[in-house]
Amino acid sequence: MIITLADIETAARRIAGQAIVTPLLESAALSERLGGRVLIKPETLQRVGAFKFRGAYNRLVQMTPEERVGGVVAFSSGNHAQGVALAAKILGMPAMIVIPSDAPRIKVEATRGFGAEIRFYDRATDDREAISRELARERNAVIVPAFNDPHIIAGQGTVGLEIAEQARTAGIDVDLLVGPVGGGGLMSGASIAMQAHYPALAAFGVEPIGFDDARLSLLAGVRQPAPPAPRSLCDALEAPMLGDLTFPILRETLSGVLTVSDAEVAEAMRFAFNHLKLVVEPGGSVALAALLAGKLQLSGRTAAIILSGGNVDPGLFQSVLGGEF
Repeated sequence: MIITLADIETAARRIAGQAIVTPLLESAALSERLGGRVLIKPETLQRVGAFKFRGAYNRLVQMTPEERVGGVVAFSSGNHAQGVALAAKILGMPAMIVIPSDAPRIKVEATRGFGAEIRFYDRATDDREAISRELARERNAVIVPAFNDPHIIAGQGTVGLEIAEQARTAGIDVDLLVGPVGGGGLMSGASIAMQAHYPALAAFGVEPIGFDDARLSLLAGVRQPAPPAPRSLCDALEAPMLGDLTFPILRETLSGVLTVSDAEVAEAMRFAFNHLKLVVEPGGSVALAALLAGKLQLSGRTAAIILSGGNVDPGLFQSVLGGEF
């Protein structure tokens, strides 16, 4: 496997003092409703409001002084954009972010607020990777992928490492890990870290219905593109395909991939707000959505779920809370 527990432990040391060690929470109401014990990892409380800062900082902090002069180029619908922008600001290097023109405004404004330049593109007609390559060539910059990079994967894996350490400290054995899959970086790293500590642990990814390329890829044994479908609420999970690094890891570590509807995602967002007192964006709530919808049976088992981000457009969040989805 290209990423090891040692890589993730090294990443944890690199990001220490910059990334927040987010808590591991429990909700009696949630556990009672689901008939099992649920541990919640709220990466909504991470810097930039999402786990993405972990991988971005782990990647950028390793750049040489010569590379830092040209800075970085990244492409993202928002959370990776913010993570790279903040990491670049901390490390004193320029950043150019290629963002879809329909990305949530809150993510765009936050990215710009961290000092990054922004280049918009059209999801339907433009090739974001080609745009990024051209910008990197012009600026002599380093491209920082959102998920298909070993240092990004190792950085995201620190989420799983923290869950394992926090659960062990509390004397808790974890049976299940459930988290979102877009490009696969988070669940690749987190599942490696968790299964190193809990060898019998079953890990499940969660995707929006209609953007289930990870599920289809695992079934086919080769990477599959996301099917053409209407947009999902989960903008953060609309990666076109798993990476050639993340796919073999997920094939080895995941027990399966679950899918959730927009209505199930909205219900999870409302539950998180009303009962957990957390603001969670659509893509960040899919693990909770899967459990609330009964996609996994928890009777007698302990599950750790990752709430991966909280950067939701205020207008959309108001609509969700008002029951419009």
